[in-house]
Amino acid sequence: MTLPTSLLTRQQILVALQAALEPLDYVNAMWEGGAAAFNRVDEWSDIDIQFDVDDARVADTFVVIERVLETLSPIDLKYKTPQLPWAGISQWFYRLKNASPYLLIDTAVIQRSAPEKLLTREIHGQAVFYFDKANVSQVAPLDLNDLNKRLRDRIASLRVTFEMYRILTLKELSRGNTLEALAFYNGYTLRPLVEVLRMRHDPTRYNFHTRYIHYNLPADVVQKLEPLFFVANADDIRAKRAQAETWFYETLDDFISA
Repeated sequence: MTLPTSLLTRQQILVALQAALEPLDYVNAMWEGGAAAFNRVDEWSDIDIQFDVDDARVADTFVVIERVLETLSPIDLKYKTPQLPWAGISQWFYRLKNASPYLLIDTAVIQRSAPEKLLTREIHGQAVFYFDKANVSQVAPLDLNDLNKRLRDRIASLRVTFEMYRILTLKELSRGNTLEALAFYNGYTLRPLVEVLRMRHDPTRYNFHTRYIHYNLPADVVQKLEPLFFVANADDIRAKRAQAETWFYETLDDFISA
């Protein structure tokens, strides 16, 4: 896709948001996560912008954010994520008419009292702070004991669920229901395989599935994994399911013995 050179830049958007939000006494901090936190920003990156605000001022903050964006460009599309797994975090996505369609603005407004700020460096990278009036950036390091407990609990669960559900793909292949077989193969074979591979090579992000996988897993592991995701027909699903299962159990044993 060729884009015109007159489009808004990420820097223009970030500067405008900071100028409007920093003076507000109920906005405590503004920072950028996502690609910026891993120093991987490129022409296809969106803007993952986050704000810490006083608990009762979440709606007010979004009003200001939208007002700022509308001064830069008409808002072409917007969407509120209905439910997040973390309490106290509200999220809206914005697409601007006068910006690249890749430059979506992923905006999270986080209540001051929220226990999770998505700032743990070992998981989310080194956030880029534009202002911080309340030491929001001072986040405790990852609790390795808690992580290890979650990994042990998850391993115990995967041992049962992988064995329990592995037959579903074969069942649908036997019935000739290839679309259902493919869905089960992706959900109950490949997904747990990726999870144990992450436990082995990138345990802090064990539940990220394929997100950032090309950066987080060794290149030879990704190269071996990719063909398992691309299947030609029912026979291919059957053959690759067997390969993936073998790899799953080998990786599980390697992780436990490591």
